[in-house]
Amino acid sequence: MNKVTVLYFASLRDAAGAAQESVETDAPTLRALYAQLQARHGFALPVERLRVAVDGAFARWDDAVAAGGEIAFIPPVSGG
Repeated sequence: MNKVTVLYFASLRDAAGAAQESVETDAPTLRALYAQLQARHGFALPVERLRVAVDGAFARWDDAVAAGGEIAFIPPVSGG
């Protein structure tokens, strides 16, 4: 199990009820981690609509989940 910190923004923050949480996961990839959290919190956005960042740098969905990392799920920005 890897322990990571997950950051949520906008609608994901609202659905999770928190801006961040510590998560213990056995998810092999960032995509699998999002799927686990989507099932837990009921996130409406599919992975294709999000960006993911690890330790402040954009990452790929198929990157491995590394213990101790800070993972941010970033929904699309709306506005004019």
